[in-house]
Amino acid sequence: MELTGQCLCGGARYRSTGAPVRRFVCHCRDCQRSSGSAFHVGLTVPRDGFIVTGEVKAYRCKAESERAVTRYFCPTCGSGVFNEIELRPGLVSIKVGTLDDPARMSPSYDLYARSKMPWLSLDVAESFPGMTPAGHQPKP
Repeated sequence: MELTGQCLCGGARYRSTGAPVRRFVCHCRDCQRSSGSAFHVGLTVPRDGFIVTGEVKAYRCKAESERAVTRYFCPTCGSGVFNEIELRPGLVSIKVGTLDDPARMSPSYDLYARSKMPWLSLDVAESFPGMTPAGHQPKP
């Protein structure tokens, strides 16, 4: 499956040829602050087959999970484009809003639901108070 997307100004584009592994909504405070919204909607794909054209900058920090997260963004428009997390080596988490066709990907589960805004209602198959348990395989 090929997925393509870009930042707001189009200066950073990407193409992914790997099959999506996870589709999720993260409600942790780091994702709320990073997105400037109530949550982050992510789609993880294999790093192999993920190609970025144009310039992206990286910001690395320790997440609520106590693992490193590297957030990549366009230095021109500031749009977050994708993340890499230490907990999931070999995967890239694309910010779903940057996809050329974001309606193709709906989330299947919530992470860090304990930080979810009380006024927010989402239709997902599973919800976890924190990170997904080790070895968890998301429902389709």
